Amino acid sequence: MTAGYPDRIFKIRPEDFPQLALTVFNFQYQNNELYRSFTDALGIDPKKIKTLAEIPFLPIGFYKTHTIQTTSFTPEIIFESSGTTQTTKSLHYVKESLLYRRSFLEGFERFYGAVKDWCIIGLLPDYLERSGSSLVYMVEGLIKMSKDEKSGFYLHDQQRLFETLQQLEKQQQKTLLIGLSFALLDFSEKYQMKLKHTCVMETGGMKGKRKEIVRQELQHLLKKGFGVRSIHSEYGMTELLSQAYSHANGIFESPPWMRVLVRDEDDPLDVREDGAGILNIIDLANIYSCSFIATDDAGKVNPDGKFEVLGRVDNSDLRGCNLLVT
Repeated sequence: MTAGYPDRIFKIRPEDFPQLALTVFNFQYQNNELYRSFTDALGIDPKKIKTLAEIPFLPIGFYKTHTIQTTSFTPEIIFESSGTTQTTKSLHYVKESLLYRRSFLEGFERFYGAVKDWCIIGLLPDYLERSGSSLVYMVEGLIKMSKDEKSGFYLHDQQRLFETLQQLEKQQQKTLLIGLSFALLDFSEKYQMKLKHTCVMETGGMKGKRKEIVRQELQHLLKKGFGVRSIHSEYGMTELLSQAYSHANGIFESPPWMRVLVRDEDDPLDVREDGAGILNIIDLANIYSCSFIATDDAGKVNPDGKFEVLGRVDNSDLRGCNLLVT
């Protein structure tokens, strides 16, 4: 199953997704004791599963309470969710860091072109001050692949960040400013500007630093502060090795090896390919953990596969990322 697997998922055609997902399901059912026990507890016969909607989705909270591994291995890296001081953190045991690097690189370049053409600036202050962040790992990887000498992380030196962005604008250098929502808001309120060559991307996360606001209000404030026509967004989480991106208005698009479905809030086994409800995610890059995750994010999936994140399920633990609600 795993021989040549990266090429199979990252070169996948849309029409081949359902069959490969079913193959991955059977592989994980056979080689992941927890997932097998979960499937059996639901009374589901894996031999009878023929569609994506019939696959059992593991509740995301299991990453807080169990070790999620498919096959036995010593992880190269362990990603840890940010959470808050009141919540238990999720742990994602990653067998091969190369798989994650390939996933975030090919996903980014599919939507934004070659990384080498960008100056990558990360505004992730709180995340840089702890270890195990998959977001920091991703942005750090993009920074290293960028050819611009000004690429890098910026912690609390807002003046230096402002001056750097002004220099990049004068050079007409294509720039990605990716940051936590509260950090971008803080910066844009202090240094208002008009950026023409910079893409501003929020990754969610107020982390108790600011009052939670709806995504529309956040994007309005950021567009005004940075003087840009649209705010981009990244949708990712510790429990996934792939990301979806929005170029405007909070409408996300997934790479071909990731697909978002929706389940009924009152009946978690009622899963559909589109409509409103709670988001279920298939991430084929999660081959050595679990590719089928039932998230706590309320949302809407369009018939074309694009989706919106509309908030959090009531009573679910607050997470460090994507705490925006509508």
